[in-house]
Amino acid sequence: MAFEYDRVLVAVDGSEASELAFNKAVDVVLRNNAKLFLAHVIDTRTITTIAPEVYDQSLASRSENYAKTLLEEYKEKAYKRGVQDVTTHVEIGSPKIKIPKDLAKKFEADLIICGATGMNAVERFLIGSVSESITRYAKCDVLVIRS
Repeated sequence: MAFEYDRVLVAVDGSEASELAFNKAVDVVLRNNAKLFLAHVIDTRTITTIAPEVYDQSLASRSENYAKTLLEEYKEKAYKRGVQDVTTHVEIGSPKIKIPKDLAKKFEADLIICGATGMNAVERFLIGSVSESITRYAKCDVLVIRS
């Protein structure tokens, strides 16, 4: 008997890698008749590194609007490909912690799918990738998609 996934979480950030992860997630969801959870984490570390005189509430608001628009676009793509059950969620914090610990638990994910690389090459070099952190801390299966 083959193992089936019921609840698939995919984190998207607008990068090419997250697009590939999304496409793979849709394939897995359709094959398993599973639920799809689309998440975007607004990385507070990126926002807080901006000089206080530049940072204002409008930047936070723009980040949230971008996230909601991005998730709606992915949700629409999923529906067009035949996915029946899609939930979207915007979170604020560190993607390295939020995805594997908080979101996976919140949505009771049995699979997390993520891209091998995301948007920020400098951060990846300095403190490691988000996908590396997800594979380390997740309590469920993780599928890392390479381009």
